[in-house]
Amino acid sequence: MAKQETVIRTDVPIVVDATNHIAGRLASNVAKLLTQGNRVSVVNCEKIMLSGTRANHIKESRDFLKINSVIHPRHGPVHYRRPDTIMAKMIRGMLPYGKKPSGIESHKRLRTYIGSPKEIKSLTKIQFEKAIIKKTASNYTSIGELCRIIGWTE
Repeated sequence: MAKQETVIRTDVPIVVDATNHIAGRLASNVAKLLTQGNRVSVVNCEKIMLSGTRANHIKESRDFLKINSVIHPRHGPVHYRRPDTIMAKMIRGMLPYGKKPSGIESHKRLRTYIGSPKEIKSLTKIQFEKAIIKKTASNYTSIGELCRIIGWTE
């Protein structure tokens, strides 16, 4: 049997430093913490890495931006361009958000930030060893770089 890690619930949020983490692996680890009842804050969302070719990510993002409603654009999908909101939506996809009330409650305990805010700088930050990139950073594309290409202005 696999050994399960238990995290004690506290009023202080678990702060995750997302620098050089692979996006999907980070999102699944954060979703697991949220479903266990913890408050989680993810900082440095612009430094999260995406695996795969840079050109492929740019093409997929631009193709996604073309999708909208025939009736009115506000009825279509919302196209997030900020790294923190993209990461929040990625984590939301790994929660039972539309299926159970616990998924909605879990998502309310999530906070994502660009950079590191003043009130969180003093807290200890954790990193997930299994989610950190293994190769050099030149083999990956950061979410911040991708967001600048698709229209994010800081």
